[in-house]
Amino acid sequence: MANEPQLPVPYRYFGSQFQLWRKGAGVSRAEVGEAARYSASTVESVELGKRPVPPKLAEVADELFGAGGKLKAGLPYLERGKFPERSRDFFEFEADAVSVWSYQPLLVPGLLQTKAYARALIGKSTPPLDNETVEERVKARLNRQLLLTQTPPVAFSFVLFEPVLRCPVGGPDVHQKQLLHLLEIGKLRNVSLQVLPYDRITPAALSGPIVLLENQDHERFALSEGQEMSQFTSDPADVSSLTLRHGLIRTQALSVEESATFVEQMVEQL
Repeated sequence: MANEPQLPVPYRYFGSQFQLWRKGAGVSRAEVGEAARYSASTVESVELGKRPVPPKLAEVADELFGAGGKLKAGLPYLERGKFPERSRDFFEFEADAVSVWSYQPLLVPGLLQTKAYARALIGKSTPPLDNETVEERVKARLNRQLLLTQTPPVAFSFVLFEPVLRCPVGGPDVHQKQLLHLLEIGKLRNVSLQVLPYDRITPAALSGPIVLLENQDHERFALSEGQEMSQFTSDPADVSSLTLRHGLIRTQALSVEESATFVEQMVEQL
């Protein structure tokens, strides 16, 4: 079906090459599956780009098809990406940023998460992820945080809606340590951290997260996200609209000093 999930392009390309080699050798899916101890349906899923190819299947198929190593040669290029497919473009641009402005109404942004907070979120994904993928994504998220202290420094501005700070993701201990971590990050000279309290809410703040990014060529981009959709754009009209919304939210938020006091008081209450 057209709406069935598919893997990234390299996997789908490998699957199509697998199918071409198989048909050229006159081998059925059932035959190659039996030789490698996999089902014909697994072989079909590989060929249609719906699941990664098991290395053993590729190795057996390479010999069975007489590919002379040409099929196996593609395996090193099929390492799983560190990030979900829909996030990959943004993270590539983020690595080249000179400024990042972020507003988050629901979760602590990835750049500010502790390891325990990140694992609590990623480990409870729905549908669930396998343990290896969870660890890969947690590690990748922590590696992104090197941007906070790199040289030359990137200018960061974070605005967090009060519910972000109230939600005890991972339990009381993880929650408290996450708040303390925010206070430490807020001390960095290139980081501005502000809180938008309930009583300062503006309608623009209820429309979802916003991230504004400027790269080293001074090109401007904007990211907006939803449950299963995200839009990363450089369209001037979209960037302008989201910049205006972010600006309004930021002016309604507490100052950096007031925000630090707000978070400190929350920690004391825990």
